[in-house]
Amino acid sequence: MTQGIVTPQTQALAEGKLSREELKVLMQRSDGPAIRHLALWVLVLAGTTTLITFAWNSWLIWPAMFLQGIVLVHHFSLQHECVHYTVFRTRKLNNIVGQICGFIILLPHRFFRYEHCDHHTYTQLYGKDPELIPMPKTYGEYLFYLSAIPYWKTKFTEVSRHAMGRLSDAEKRFIPKEEHAAVFRDARIILGTYGLIFAGMAVTGWWGLIWYWIIPLFLGEPVMRFIRMTEHVGRPTVAKMSENTRTNLVSAPWRFLCWNMNYHAEHHYVPLVPYHTLPRLHKKLRAHVHVEPGGYLGAHRDILRQIQEAQA
Repeated sequence: MTQGIVTPQTQALAEGKLSREELKVLMQRSDGPAIRHLALWVLVLAGTTTLITFAWNSWLIWPAMFLQGIVLVHHFSLQHECVHYTVFRTRKLNNIVGQICGFIILLPHRFFRYEHCDHHTYTQLYGKDPELIPMPKTYGEYLFYLSAIPYWKTKFTEVSRHAMGRLSDAEKRFIPKEEHAAVFRDARIILGTYGLIFAGMAVTGWWGLIWYWIIPLFLGEPVMRFIRMTEHVGRPTVAKMSENTRTNLVSAPWRFLCWNMNYHAEHHYVPLVPYHTLPRLHKKLRAHVHVEPGGYLGAHRDILRQIQEAQA
């Protein structure tokens, strides 16, 4: 007799945490929530852009660009949801929005989709999870990761390598051979378009995008690194979903910016549940997953405690 494959979803069903009827309702996709969310998103982005304009000839431009950067780097959260095809009802619209987000933050959408699929398959397993963030051994390693220097080094190297038609051995494992050429093409399109934009600024003499987009992106990325660490870092490197992933209870503005990805353990349990129904799924699974009531700061206190204990 063949035993069925046990996944986080089937485990939750078997343990009575969810019923199939409840799951069916939670997994229904709708354009409405995303359209409303995006409308407010554009207003917030317009607001931070206006702050930069008003502060143009003042030192206040730096905090304004930092706020702009926080919003810009959170396009990752929207792209992440588009990778799962859960923001909009149609795959086409998810792909279009995901590609736009990926262009903004230098993360080609097709490549990210394949990489992220392996992350869900091998969450927190060393040598298999391509998105695994190693637990820092020292406070220096912790701060270095938060600086986003390792992140940008990896991204620039990654996209440049793809544009030259090369994949790493790890990438060859999770990117289908028939998609290699498409991944190379995507990287060339992004870098080529960036080149055209910079050439256009050089010709016109207007370098505004440096201040509205590029500098804010670099200023904001440490915030995204701070948030990404809270998802898995410091949790056991085991396959058990209730142990290897954190859910962080955060305030409404952060939930808005991260498209409810603070409910990360619930997302890993049932990746096909749209972002707007994750709070409802949380009510069903909160006793079954690891919840950090202190939010992002609480997660970092836990990480720092573990570093201290390791050095003692």
